[in-house]
Amino acid sequence: MHNTSKSTLILGASSNPDRYSYKAFYKLQAASHTVFVLGFRAGVLGNTTIHTEHKSEWENVDTVTLYLGPARQEIYYDYLLKLKPRRVIFNPGTENEKLESLLQEAGIETEQACTLVLLATNQY
Repeated sequence: MHNTSKSTLILGASSNPDRYSYKAFYKLQAASHTVFVLGFRAGVLGNTTIHTEHKSEWENVDTVTLYLGPARQEIYYDYLLKLKPRRVIFNPGTENEKLESLLQEAGIETEQACTLVLLATNQY
């Protein structure tokens, strides 16, 4: 099966090159995925603006990849449920049983994985 483009929302995006969300952004773009970025601080990744509030045009998001610790996720619960992505990836350090249960009850697939590893091994 060949990889098709998956629109992806990075939740917890950072313009800091040391952050995994930063690395994931460039790897996702290099793999020809459409990438939206949402973070606590406004900034820019490449030619993409890091937004601090979700945008209404971000619909039909296939995958949300989380780079926020559980304590910072709660304000996004309702948003994620409304967004209804096909799946949410909990990167290392973002695992959250409560959010996973809410998503699964809403029919959203959850995965505890590393986006960078999934991309590197063609499992994204």
